[in-house]
Formats: sequence, structure tokens, C-alpha cells
Amino acid sequence: MAPWAEHAIWWQVYPLGFTGAEPAALPDGAPVRHRLRHLEAWLDYAVELGCSGLQLGPVFAAETHGYDTVDHFRIDPRLGDDADFDRLVSAARRRGLHVVLDGVFNHVGRGFEVFRRAGADPAAAAWFRRAPGGAGYDTFEGHHHLVALDHGEPAVLDHVVRVMDHWLGRGVSGWRLDAAYAVPPRFWREALDRVRPLHPGAWFVGEVIHGDYAGYVRDSGLDSVTQYELWKAIWSSINDGNLYELAWTLERHGELLSAFTPLTFAGNHDVTRLASRLDDDRHLGHALAVLFTVGGVPSVYYGDEQGMRGIKEDRAGGDDAVRPAFPGRPDELPGAGWPVHRLHRRLIGLRRRHPWLAGARTTLPHLSNRAAALLSAAPAGPDRRLLTLLNLGDEPYRFPPETFAEILTGTSPGGTGGLAVLESSGPPSPGDPALVPAHGWAVLGER
Repeated sequence: MAPWAEHAIWWQVYPLGFTGAEPAALPDGAPVRHRLRHLEAWLDYAVELGCSGLQLGPVFAAETHGYDTVDHFRIDPRLGDDADFDRLVSAARRRGLHVVLDGVFNHVGRGFEVFRRAGADPAAAAWFRRAPGGAGYDTFEGHHHLVALDHGEPAVLDHVVRVMDHWLGRGVSGWRLDAAYAVPPRFWREALDRVRPLHPGAWFVGEVIHGDYAGYVRDSGLDSVTQYELWKAIWSSINDGNLYELAWTLERHGELLSAFTPLTFAGNHDVTRLASRLDDDRHLGHALAVLFTVGGVPSVYYGDEQGMRGIKEDRAGGDDAVRPAFPGRPDELPGAGWPVHRLHRRLIGLRRRHPWLAGARTTLPHLSNRAAALLSAAPAGPDRRLLTLLNLGDEPYRFPPETFAEILTGTSPGGTGGLAVLESSGPPSPGDPALVPAHGWAVLGER
């Protein structure tokens, strides 16, 4: 993995929603909408949040939501043109922000130019996977308008390599590979074997929801995959008052970190927002404290840093609630979201002051259903440790002395005098970092 990527913190944006684009492609001859310029006004906001990268959803010409691509070499006219894209990438780079694009290479929209020729051209037809039984073409998870590519066809591999190379050459830093789990891992390895020599500093992360994450990374040659197990454990363990689920997942997470650095998140464009997912608003900070103090490459989905709500539904248009338009400038956002924004800034700042957290392994020296201590430590270096204390209960919780034995050095056994509260849900108890208020959390480190 490129060194810059391991320490990245992403702000993920779904451009078609963020900019208020039309829900379907513009008619032929319609003027280009230069909406990517709208996103430029938010780059300083991303930097001030503490992020070092902009992870963009689909920007290529598509029929509707962007995941039905019709031309991988053309910016969607609803968003702009090549000049708008180059301007955005240049503006991001000037601010130190890397840009990663969303590559939809498992399937295409039915308006994809090669698919339009497939009925009369056998060479074009070979690009697409036949449906079971040979009647027609296969689709992505039953969606008729998403035609599955045949990843055993050399022309498909050549096309994907050309697309990756083209946009990396235009200044982007990497690719998020949509629905990577539906693509044979050998396809990515063959593509990356050709792309990496041209762009050795690029980063490639695949969307993988279930299964053998480490095995997929090994076989595909990808740098990372999405850590959905941790995403689910964060909110469900908090909602259920069952922090044993989080402990079990963090043990698996540590095994993954031995093989690669996962992309971690508490929300994205495909799931119900964290603020809507949690049953108790007081526990938002607990979820974020976990996200930013365990190993991985964290990503913040736009709007989550403002505490926005939105429920994903399994129906046509069911993603709209989690892909809203943003106003022209940050100062036009509602005031109610800024406390959550400040919480994100504090925790992202904490992570940036401890960059070793990207590879940290997390153990739990104390655990009950509703209280847990998460000890995150660098694989090498005894002085690199943080302790995150979570209390989901209705009463203050004093963590027992043995909780602190592994983080403290050079102090009397059982003491906490060498610890400082680095961040917390509220004012700490004077002189007693072991005591966490009801529904509170704290991150501790050595003084």
C-alpha cells in the first residue's frame, strides 16, 4: 500500500446527490451542468474537518444513479465536463487532498455503447455475461437495467485498464471498486498487474460486504476492502447493549490488520445513516470513538459529520434519503449539526496526532455487556497506546484498576495517575479518569 494511503482519512461524497443533480441523464443536446464547481466550495470544509482525501461516488456518464455507467471516459453532463473535473482535482491537490474515484466495472447501464451493439456484433456481445440457461444477458443482483460484464473476456480487461490509467493520469490517486465482491479476484489482479507499474503510488480498495476479506485481498492484489463487519458491530453492539459483539469483531479485525489495512466507516452511501441507526442519541460519540481509535483507514460519509439522519429503503429511490443535496456553502448548513461536526473534528484530530492508530491492534482488558475498555496499541512500540472507555449504562461506571495495567508504565500497580483524558463525552471526574459518566465515553493516554 502507498504510504500516504495508510494514513488517509476520507470524506466520502456522492456527487450526484450532493450537487442536487437531476435523477436521470440529460436529454441529447441539453447544456452541460457545471455542478462539480459546487463541490469545490466544500474542499476547505473537508480539510478543516481533518480529512486528507476526497472519496467520490460515480462521476461518469450514466443513465440514473451513476452505477449504471454508459461511458467511463466522459464526466456525467449533470456534473460537468473534463475541465470541471480537472479544476476540482487541481483544487483538491492544492489543499493536500487526494481524490479517489468510484469504478463501476462489474456492470454497466443498457445505454453503454458496446451493449447497444451487442445484438448485431458478436465481438460486442462477448463483453457481457449470459444469463443462466443462455436466454439473454445476466444482470447485477436481478436489476434489469444493470448488465453484467463478462470478466473472462480479454476486451473487458483491456477496457478497465484503459479507464483506470486514463483517470489516474488525470491526477486521481486511486479507485474504489464497486461491487468488487461480484468480480472474480483474478480479474483485479490481472488489471492491477498492468496498472500499478504505470501508477505505483495509486491505492485500490474493493467493496466487499461478506466473506473472507483477507483472502480476497490476497487473491485480488487490492490494497484494501470495506470493513462491513466492523461497521455492523459498532452500531448493533451499542444498540443491543452487547459489547461482546464488538469485542469479537475487534478480534477478527486484528487478524485482518495482519494482512492489510481495511477501509473502516460508520456510514456510507449505501446504508442507513449512523444518527438514524442508533437507538440512543447519547451513543453517537461512542460509535465515533471506536471508529477513530481502532486500526484501519477511516472514512466519513458526507452529512454524518453534521449528525444528519436518513433511512435507506429497499425500493426504487430508496437511497435518496441518504444521498441529499448540500447547500452552496458550509455556513448555509443548519446550526443543529455543528456540535456533531466539532465532535468529529476532535476525534479526527486525536487520530491525526496518533498516526500509528492506522495499524493498531485493539484488545479489551475490561468487558461487560454495557461497559468496555478498548486498548489500542501499535504493533511495535510500548509507548504507543490509547485506552477508550465506553459506558452505555444509566449510572456512572468506575473501571477496575486492572483495566489500566497494560497502558501504564512506571507507575504504581493499580494507579491511574499517569493517565490523561485526551477526549471525552463531557468533563471528566476530577482526578479520576477511571470513572466514566452514565452514557459517557473517554479516550485516555499517558501524560
